[in-house]
Amino acid sequence: MKLIAAVSLALVANQAVAQSNDELALVKSVFAQLNPISIRDKVEYCGYIGMNAEGTLIASPPTRGDEGSCMSDDPTEIEVITASYHTHGQYSPDYFNEVPSGDDMEGDESEGIDGWVATPGGRLWYIDTDEMVTSQICGIGCLPSDPDFVQGDMGRIDPSYSYDQLIVLLETR
Repeated sequence: MKLIAAVSLALVANQAVAQSNDELALVKSVFAQLNPISIRDKVEYCGYIGMNAEGTLIASPPTRGDEGSCMSDDPTEIEVITASYHTHGQYSPDYFNEVPSGDDMEGDESEGIDGWVATPGGRLWYIDTDEMVTSQICGIGCLPSDPDFVQGDMGRIDPSYSYDQLIVLLETR
């Protein structure tokens, strides 16, 4: 009986890893296309990741936001939403946009989903709302970036932040 339980747990864990790898590949593909548009248009774009009726992992079409925010349209083609995604637009020395914001984390938490964020420097962040931690999945240039981006102008960027650490960081900017 213990062997069956262990095998079942291993299968569930392998399925979760496969799904997370599929989600990461999908998100990178979405941002590879969307981040240059977001930078060019000087606005954020956002949407959702999830499963359609056939059980296929998909991304909803992006919704155009404004310079500092975005509210996704309700996805009609996604049956089960697993995460949000959004860009942070173009580089600006006036915004600390190389990390997710507290609002980004709070918004995902209120919807009960995790989130993905692309920055002007080409960083990819994952927001885990169960733990309220955001982690840098890949650094500068892993996604298309703004040619005007100035590396280092926002100081040191850590590989991850708890919600409280992020709020302190953003308040000191």
